[in-house]
Amino acid sequence: MADNFAEAKFMTVTEVADMMRVSRMTVYRMIHSGDLPAVRFGRSYRVPQEAVQAIVTDTDAATGTDDN
Repeated sequence: MADNFAEAKFMTVTEVADMMRVSRMTVYRMIHSGDLPAVRFGRSYRVPQEAVQAIVTDTDAATGTDDN
């Protein structure tokens, strides 16, 4: 995670869902279960981009897929 929130990049739930190819509800479930860290801004959530990259990388490693 970035040392300073000013340097951190955040994604919306919709952006995360599109990137992970899951539904928005799945992203909300991951947030509420604690599997995906998020910050609440008003009525919406923002997910650190680094956290999404970590989940995607871990999932690729667990399923044996390779982007290359």
